[in-house]
Amino acid sequence: MANVNPIPIGFHTITPLLTVANAADAIEFYQEAFGAREISRLRGPRGKLMHVEMHLGTSRFLLSDEFPEQGKQGPRAIGGSPVTIQLYVEDADATFERAVAAGAKPTVPLEDRFWGDRHGQVEDPFGHRWAIASRTEDLTREEIMTRAPTMEG
Repeated sequence: MANVNPIPIGFHTITPLLTVANAADAIEFYQEAFGAREISRLRGPRGKLMHVEMHLGTSRFLLSDEFPEQGKQGPRAIGGSPVTIQLYVEDADATFERAVAAGAKPTVPLEDRFWGDRHGQVEDPFGHRWAIASRTEDLTREEIMTRAPTMEG
């Protein structure tokens, strides 16, 4: 046990686990929209997918069907999600367009932002929100604060 890496190879300290109403469809969507790749899947009761490992860019995320009896419900079942997944990519425009073409709904327009990112947001067909961004400028904290709109009033 002394030689076991406590953080599995390919994972980072924080790894999202997305619960959805139909994980098989979600796998196809994430592959088409974001170029994700399925690593593995484990079926549970009644053929549902209880653990799917996906690779996207330099990261991994996990995916699961809903299991309401265990308290696992997707955003659609609970009326939305307060979480947005930040996805940095080489080309935000191409990724945003590909996600929308695959069935995502634009929620925040893709634009150049004051903090130095080209950034927009979509909601995937399963209710998860994704912020899609590419860094376009490296700015200091002071430069960002100078550009930031005031939040008065």
